[in-house]
Amino acid sequence: MPILMYHSVTDQPKDETRALSVRPSDFAEQLAYLAESGFTPLTFGALAAALHHDRSGALPDKPVVVTFDDGYADFHAQALPILERRRFPATVFVTSGWLADAGADAAGRPLDDMLNWGQVREAAQAGIEIGGHSHSHPQLDQLRDAELRDELRRNKGLLEERAGAPVATMAYPFGYSSARVRREVRAAGYTAACAVANAVAADRHDVLAVPRLTVARSTGMDKFRRAVEDRGVPLLYLKERALTKGYAVVRRARYAVRQVVPQ
Repeated sequence: MPILMYHSVTDQPKDETRALSVRPSDFAEQLAYLAESGFTPLTFGALAAALHHDRSGALPDKPVVVTFDDGYADFHAQALPILERRRFPATVFVTSGWLADAGADAAGRPLDDMLNWGQVREAAQAGIEIGGHSHSHPQLDQLRDAELRDELRRNKGLLEERAGAPVATMAYPFGYSSARVRREVRAAGYTAACAVANAVAADRHDVLAVPRLTVARSTGMDKFRRAVEDRGVPLLYLKERALTKGYAVVRRARYAVRQVVPQ
């Protein structure tokens, strides 16, 4: 089951988001392929519930999940109209401290123009699932326990209060997590979470570390078709998967050092 990870959808990305941005025309072509190839779009929450919490619920033959990380303003301006034309649900993982009108709750450094709270509510009312993506977009696995709990719970609390809908799913900033982070995610009240991993999701995966497939500016239609049809995904994302696994070792060592060195 492919879970697609998008970020920005724009023709004019900033340098910081260019690599992970997608042109609106490419996004429209990708959704057209999914629709015409018989895929049934679900929110991440619906897929996770069917896989892990309600095994009696039947999934469609070709489920697909479209997700967006961070909460960029172009989701409302560019992606949402395309999704609505295709009647595709989607999931947006929102960094609450980055929002344009975060005010006193502002935290972290947004990489581009961000959604505001009104647009988040509008998306939720349009059937878009709102998920958490931390409050300030840190590397969660490098935080001490108290900081980690605050990032997760503050994000969830603000989203539920301001968007007016329950928030049960999240995605890890940068895709990084650990057993410790996942324990805190569950304790914060999340029932499912997305990693990256660049693999096709299956019911064997940990519900708090469900893999996704990166869709970026360099993702041509041939790679996109092969990825969603699960034709050679390990080879398609070989470089990305190798880098992820190698960096995971570095990150575990870095956190261990921070635990013994006073800060």
